[in-house]
Amino acid sequence: MKMRSVRAWVFLAVLNGLLPMVSAAIELPLVLSSHMVLQRDRPVPIWGTGDANERITVEFAGQKKETQADASGKWKLLLDPMSASAEPRTMLISGASGKKEIPDVLVGEVWLGSGQSNMVVPFGEEETPGEQSRDPMSWKLIKAGPYPQVRMISSGGVWLECSEETIRKYHGEKTQSISKLLFNFGLGLHKELKVPIGLLLGAVGGTPSGAWVNPEAITNDPACKEALAQYCKTYDRDAVMKKYEQALAAWNEAGEAAKRQGQTYTVPKPGVPAKPGESFDVKGCLAPTGALYSKHIVPFIPYALRGVLWDQGEHGTRIEGLPYQSLVMGALIRDWRKDWGQDFPFLYVQKPSGGGCALDLADPVTCKGEEVVELPPPPHAAAMNLELKSFIRILECPGTFMVISSDLGKGLHPENKFGYGTRAARVALGAVYGKPVEYYGPVYKSHKIEGDKVIVTFDHVGQGLTFKNGKDGKPGKLQGFGIAGATGRPVWADAVIDGDTVVLSSDKVKQPVAISYSCPFTTRWANFFNKDGLPALSFTTKK
Repeated sequence: MKMRSVRAWVFLAVLNGLLPMVSAAIELPLVLSSHMVLQRDRPVPIWGTGDANERITVEFAGQKKETQADASGKWKLLLDPMSASAEPRTMLISGASGKKEIPDVLVGEVWLGSGQSNMVVPFGEEETPGEQSRDPMSWKLIKAGPYPQVRMISSGGVWLECSEETIRKYHGEKTQSISKLLFNFGLGLHKELKVPIGLLLGAVGGTPSGAWVNPEAITNDPACKEALAQYCKTYDRDAVMKKYEQALAAWNEAGEAAKRQGQTYTVPKPGVPAKPGESFDVKGCLAPTGALYSKHIVPFIPYALRGVLWDQGEHGTRIEGLPYQSLVMGALIRDWRKDWGQDFPFLYVQKPSGGGCALDLADPVTCKGEEVVELPPPPHAAAMNLELKSFIRILECPGTFMVISSDLGKGLHPENKFGYGTRAARVALGAVYGKPVEYYGPVYKSHKIEGDKVIVTFDHVGQGLTFKNGKDGKPGKLQGFGIAGATGRPVWADAVIDGDTVVLSSDKVKQPVAISYSCPFTTRWANFFNKDGLPALSFTTKK
């Protein structure tokens, strides 16, 4: 019997009931599973697949919603907004092809954590369980658990209760780990809000922001388009390729020479240079823009959430022609919100991590900060422009808030994840939930010039302005402010706190034109704080 005839016979047999119709049982994404936490006070999407055109019913918390799958079997519906509830309940999803029960479901606050290694680092990776930890507060808190209402799911994993037992059970399993930073963030929210906390984790170590943004978002973003257009005016592809071919030839020659001598040549092969707008990895090789977004974030969409906490920056953007995080992150934030259909708050950790002095080294949040030091020689004019390239400019995207980290301990992988997570929770509580807590240090607002003096006003004064003294009371003065005259060359300013303002002057500048603070950034000699313990943000008024 010919193959075409066999297919026709099978089709007719199905129609006449001689063969049973194959049914695709109801399937759900991993994030819709037992122990999940749903977002309170907003519509909650529930989605999955089943048979083509199948009627699907979802029952939960007294609600019963129905929808119909499309021709490919895909379906989605919305549950009405619900109040927070720590009472474990079961969700029932049913249709003609079968049913699914999801037990132990809570309702509370849901946050997504993303970025690179500092977001990923789990309990047990930096130290073997049982040994003395370099992050003692995190271990102290996890040992004080369990926390049945603080739950986390990694992309590709399942929902886990945050507890020491969970950490021991899944030690070494990347898709079943508990992120230290995200745990401390979630626990901080749980203690203050008194509701269940669900934490989604989609992050990969050693990754640039270009891997987390859709290529279409870059292509369609006006600011990115303009920056790429300007870059292309001076970009010489022929020269770039010639340099690459020379490097490749040298690499091949060295490899052949090593082979002739019976040696192994281990130097990485030069990667093909990216074109403007294309992404490349940390080794310089072409890498698909948005690949990690598709793998680790898209599976969570459209799970209802309150907001995003982002920790990435050590590897920059890795998009040719777009080196500035503020441009790429602006496109990323807008695109994520569009794909999710939610205009959620976006929190991000300030980079570079640490390096600045801390107001209180006895505080477990800032215990890894630095002591203040005396001023170096006066800054040069170029230093005042560094602020324009910093993470601070990401704040220009509405609904975005920075987790100040200059006083939290330095290093590529800061050890005190308790400090970072707790500071992030503080920002969320103040900026997102409206709690009466200060979440920024002094932020430049305006200034006025009166003769040879400059009077500077600030937002986020909090309980008042102050500065950090060094050991034995030294340096004993407010420092880190620059002041410049018409020449544009800044010198250190004499700075005095006057109520909620700072008065700047210098006997070397009789007619001030521009001022700055902490340029370059996260410097140990910049010691301006509010009395809430938070360091001031860098700024410059130089155009």
